Amino acid sequence: MHLPSPTVLILASGRGERFAASGGTVHKLQALLAGKPVLQHTLDAVRASGLPWHVEDAGHPGMGDSIAAAVRHTADAAGWLVLPGDLPLVQPATLQALAQVLVQQQAVVAWPEFRGERGHPVAFGPQCRADLLALSGEKGAAPVVRQWAGQGRGLAVPVEDEGVVTDVDTLDALRHAEALLAARGR
Repeated sequence: MHLPSPTVLILASGRGERFAASGGTVHKLQALLAGKPVLQHTLDAVRASGLPWHVEDAGHPGMGDSIAAAVRHTADAAGWLVLPGDLPLVQPATLQALAQVLVQQQAVVAWPEFRGERGHPVAFGPQCRADLLALSGEKGAAPVVRQWAGQGRGLAVPVEDEGVVTDVDTLDALRHAEALLAARGR
């Protein structure tokens, strides 16, 4: 029997203020990385994962508002992988691995770790629906993760994917992502 997959929620509502402050002249998600916008790289990885997905780009005031709106839009999903749009190097296999943790019910929440550093996307089972819908403001879903992890229902998933911790928040971060992409040979 095939179990439904969780939906990847691509958050693309942020203002990108740190990127602009670092000298960026376009929104960080539109900045070119190897000739393609940052967001396009993220979308390409999500599409390649084969998982269902939703882009939340309505310009919400904070990350909590964006997550709640995306969950409202996909309320019947079998869970969610919350992926900021500024993680252009995340690998499709990482998305699939986190989805599998939810499908196999190994945890209610899960997050990738690259060499001991927590990254994104963070995976949430359907048990988290009400908690995610209640989010608002600048804070993301960290309180939801703490709640479930505190109950022993959270799981760190070790990955060999530097993309889970490589966000493009500044021009320096964009240059770093460019170097990593070149090292991959893409």
